[in-house]
Amino acid sequence: MPKEVVVASKNPVKIEATRVGFEKMFPGEGFSFRGESAPSGVSDQPMTDEETFTGASNRVKNLAEVMPADYWVGIEGGLQVREQGEMEAFAWVVIRDKDGAVGKSRTATFFLPTEMARLVAEGMELGTADDIVFGQTNSKQKNGTVGNLTEGVITRSSYYSEAVVLALIPFKNPSLY
Repeated sequence: MPKEVVVASKNPVKIEATRVGFEKMFPGEGFSFRGESAPSGVSDQPMTDEETFTGASNRVKNLAEVMPADYWVGIEGGLQVREQGEMEAFAWVVIRDKDGAVGKSRTATFFLPTEMARLVAEGMELGTADDIVFGQTNSKQKNGTVGNLTEGVITRSSYYSEAVVLALIPFKNPSLY
């Protein structure tokens, strides 16, 4: 029987990234994947590293309390304002298993173009700013900002999937954790 993995989001990009990460780390093992909405308890657009991590953690905690599974996965994108208003983009991944073990990882970071940073600073969510700058609709459920800025060299799914792999390290090496 496959192990059940529940992603704390219905976003197909996050579900796919989770699937890819689990299958890379545990080839040949059976998993089933599904997404369910779970509250983050933070702003719609987290604006610090700590708030972003808290959002991913809260999604996992809130989902695990109401939905049985073998693993719960929270992926939360966020921003951090740096010098002179520059905005660094990243995401946190938190994974918990049914025994209470936890894995955590953060994606690589990149900086937003000036116009996107300005729109976000004015209160807009990054996905909406991305849609405006690139003339798209619902890009956060497609390639997202990272995909648009790299012209698909790094997709939003591949961006997250590497962090999923890293968050799975404690589950791949339980005797070390």
